Amino acid sequence: MLGRTAGELYWMFRQLERSETTARLIEAGMRIALTRSAEVGDNWESVVTTAGQREAYLALHADFDSASAIDFLLRNEANPSSVTQVMNSARTNARAARTALTREVWEAVNSAWMSVSGALAAPVRQRDLPRVLGLIRHESAIVRGALVGTMLRNDTYNFSRLGTFVERTDN
Repeated sequence: MLGRTAGELYWMFRQLERSETTARLIEAGMRIALTRSAEVGDNWESVVTTAGQREAYLALHADFDSASAIDFLLRNEANPSSVTQVMNSARTNARAARTALTREVWEAVNSAWMSVSGALAAPVRQRDLPRVLGLIRHESAIVRGALVGTMLRNDTYNFSRLGTFVERTDN
């Protein structure tokens, strides 16, 4: 296996895991915001900080309100870890490593990118947020299932899983 292909597989699955982690962070932030009546900004500040994007967020926004924080974590093009950006990166990596993937994995990644891109094309309304976060987690799980169910247990599989587990460890 070429080092370039190994890197593309590693980063593809690392980015997919990051999108799911970001969705879970936002969901946790929503739940915390529902239980606290005061200091809502502190809640979203901790979510953005946990995502490792505090400085990037503060470069664009003065305070931590829910709408700005959620949009920044989901859709902002200036945030390289936004769900939109990491899903696009995962698809680009999958396309570059296409010959190393099964048809099912490629189709799952491409479908995930199309679904999530469509859902995040416009700012997400508060009432639609649980559905969108569920979609992000669901699409990531489908890609992971396609990998586990259709790939040979060789270097391709191992580099893919390595990307997933390094991202989980990092978070």
